[in-house]
Amino acid sequence: MKLSYNKLWKLLIDKDMKRQDLQEAAGISAASVAKLGRGGNITTDVLLKICEALDCKVEDIIETIKE
Repeated sequence: MKLSYNKLWKLLIDKDMKRQDLQEAAGISAASVAKLGRGGNITTDVLLKICEALDCKVEDIIETIKE
C-alpha cells in the first residue's frame, strides 16, 4: 500500500491556498511540504499540524492506495 496526499492538494485548491500558504499556516518546514509533494512519509505530528491549520480531519487529506 501507498499513501496519497491528493485529497490535501484538492483541499488547498478549494481553500484557494498555495503550498507556501500551507507551510506558513501549519508552521511546517519547506522540506515537509516537498515530501508531501513527492508522496513521501510524513510524521503524524506534521499531519496533525496541517489538519489543525485547515480545520479538517486526517482522512480529509490522506488516503491509502493499493499498488
